[in-house]
Amino acid sequence: MAPKKTAAGPPWQKEYDRLKAVLAQAGWISEGYVQDRGPGAGGPCYQWTRKVKGKTVSVALSQEQYQWLKAAIANWRTVQAALRQMQRLSRQVLFATVPGTQRRKRLSKKTMGLT
Repeated sequence: MAPKKTAAGPPWQKEYDRLKAVLAQAGWISEGYVQDRGPGAGGPCYQWTRKVKGKTVSVALSQEQYQWLKAAIANWRTVQAALRQMQRLSRQVLFATVPGTQRRKRLSKKTMGLT
């Protein structure tokens, strides 16, 4: 008789694997913001804005570039959200499973970066 299969690891592993899949499915990414500024003197006006060394940089775009960057920026935000969740989950696992020092009082969730 074959041995019974157990659950696929610790409870947090499933969530971490889901977040890794989100990262693996992300397409092109870019940071910044895009705007459709409406019709200008010569037609529609699209703009991409981002920070470079603390200064705002803007670039005029075609409609096709605007659409492409709009999707890339949405992907960037999805990736950033998944990474934040992975960091929080990693800290949660660290403090729950790896032996630490003795403390007089428990660490708060804010101190551990779990909030």
